[in-house]
Amino acid sequence: MARDVALIFAARVSRMAGYGAIAVVLGLYLAERGFDAGQVGLLFTLTLAGDAVISLWLATRADRFGRRRTLVIGAALLVVGGVAFAATGEYVVLLAAAIVSIISPSGAEVGPFLPVEQAALTEVVGPIRRTWALAWYQLAGSLATAGGALAAGLAVEALLDLAVGPADAYRVVILAYSVVGLVIAVLVSGLSNAVEASAPADPSIRRRLGLHRSQAVVVRLSALFALDAFAGGFVLQSLVAVWFTVRWGVEPALLGGIFFLTNVLAGLSGLVAARLAARFGLVETMVGTHIPSNLLLIAVPFMPSLELAIGVLLARFAISQMDVPTRQSYTMAVVTPDERSAAAGITGMARALGAAAAPVLATPLFGLAVLGGGLPFVLSGSLKISYDLLLWRNFRHVRPPEERP
Repeated sequence: MARDVALIFAARVSRMAGYGAIAVVLGLYLAERGFDAGQVGLLFTLTLAGDAVISLWLATRADRFGRRRTLVIGAALLVVGGVAFAATGEYVVLLAAAIVSIISPSGAEVGPFLPVEQAALTEVVGPIRRTWALAWYQLAGSLATAGGALAAGLAVEALLDLAVGPADAYRVVILAYSVVGLVIAVLVSGLSNAVEASAPADPSIRRRLGLHRSQAVVVRLSALFALDAFAGGFVLQSLVAVWFTVRWGVEPALLGGIFFLTNVLAGLSGLVAARLAARFGLVETMVGTHIPSNLLLIAVPFMPSLELAIGVLLARFAISQMDVPTRQSYTMAVVTPDERSAAAGITGMARALGAAAAPVLATPLFGLAVLGGGLPFVLSGSLKISYDLLLWRNFRHVRPPEERP
């Protein structure tokens, strides 16, 4: 068990460092290659769309095809993406590579890795340690992303100081991203059979997107998670940064410090969530920490000074992400072992679609005079509280195995 956990964490850290690094340079690299903003935007859109489709297709088959083999395929697609973007400047080729490979232009998790690794971790650590493992998994990924972004920036700066051209300096980071894919392939190839579904899939069972017995539960969870993600899309970090700049005249350096602290607090909060869940239960922890955090979110635009607004925002982030490892743990617990990868993939896709629908509605609201442009904070917090109440109503009696008498 310890070896499998170490390999999964090593793959997660390697991948998220690669995502953090390539997100820093990819847009700059494409601009240096002569592509305009419209072409870059289309590439990024197709990249994210292709990543989403590949993730869902692989995740819904991983429990039958094999989790270890699915992770190796994902690593291979990551290598393909890095090599293609580094090797050619032909726009049509890059469009094709964007669709079929795995590239993260935002630094966020993409591809089939997250749902499959969640299922594998759940398999090897058991129900008692599941939430703790997922909390550390979340924190490790957050720190790795930050480290990868920092390393990419330092590497590019060093290469430019050595008189290397900008495009070539960015290309070095993209090629390093491909090397990360090779490292991941080696790591996940070493996983034991213990990461596979403990209850082998019955080929005679009729499935839809990899689900059979848990279809109703996953549909309900997906709808609720999509609502939560839609609400979160009203307060994306980039939009909040604009609001602080317009409302309070905050300088970029201070903005960077604010969001550094929010991300650190959000990552550390997962460890606290695991302790609370062990004592009070997963659903109780999700709802009991999420509602106060959303009340704080609603309060941000009502603060009379910048210092109070920052303080309330930081307090909000100190508890806002406690539902992430608990949500993931709960999803893994309430479905059968041979549906875990599919369940994580489908609920993750629902969250992605929900989040994508909000920014186009939120952006004009920040320009309104209501609450100094802070209306999206109120809408986001209110919708999130609605999600919490619906989650409590629908799932407070659906207990994971470790919480049953």
